Amino acid sequence: MTTPAVSFEVFPPKSIDASFRLWDTAQALAPLDPRFFSVTYGAGGSAQDLTHDAAETLRRTSGLKVAAHLTCVGASKAQVMKTADRFAKAGITDIVALRGDPVDGATTFSAHKDGFQNSCELISALAARGNFTIRVGAYPDVHPDATSTQQNVDWLKAKIDAGASEALTQFFFEAETFLRFRDACADAGITAPITPGILPVTNWKSARAFSAKCGAIIPDEVAQMFETALRDNRQDLLAIAHCTELCDTLVCEGVENLHFYTLNRPDLTRDVCHALGVTQTASIRNVA
Repeated sequence: MTTPAVSFEVFPPKSIDASFRLWDTAQALAPLDPRFFSVTYGAGGSAQDLTHDAAETLRRTSGLKVAAHLTCVGASKAQVMKTADRFAKAGITDIVALRGDPVDGATTFSAHKDGFQNSCELISALAARGNFTIRVGAYPDVHPDATSTQQNVDWLKAKIDAGASEALTQFFFEAETFLRFRDACADAGITAPITPGILPVTNWKSARAFSAKCGAIIPDEVAQMFETALRDNRQDLLAIAHCTELCDTLVCEGVENLHFYTLNRPDLTRDVCHALGVTQTASIRNVA
């Protein structure tokens, strides 16, 4: 089996304890020589600064490539592009460009009156700058705002055509879900790489709730396995086994890159990577 290349998603800390957890995550996973760390993005106000500060600190202290999330939520076009330029000034030229989720309890996305209406507008603006590598989201299961998988595919093609060079998918629970989506994208003429997003389940109840929110389908068999494992206190063992099998199937089907959603808890992700043959090749620098 070919050893896949990996990347990891983390989120910016909101407290001192969370800052240490982020740093511990980076220390644990950086030796696996990831393609990049992505740092998620909060909508509006100080959350944008948290993303910038976390991304800049991670890049500076680790020496690794960092991709910062950027969304259309709660800001004008000028404000969003000012944030993008701040990233570039800090040496972060990899951007994960997203529309963003509804805020303040809203059920649907509402654009800022002077803002980007959707992710394609944001991607086009970033591409026009000429100095960003742009990644985007993709959805193997039907997005909550979409009516079909085909609409997911059509939106992804529009984002690639607007200037994105790679897609990172939402997590999913069966390899066939991704493989069917990959085939549909190929049929639509999408040639940019589509990297599957992988979620090692650190907390089943949270994963189940988030899956319902984002449209990720949980097969009955998988749900039953995790419910039983939770009762028997074997959740971590099942999570590692299920995630490793999922990734192994994907790699055997020609997938070269995997993107892990770590939730700033690195242990399961590291164990899965080791099981896949991704071993230590680098070490993170000490914080100055």
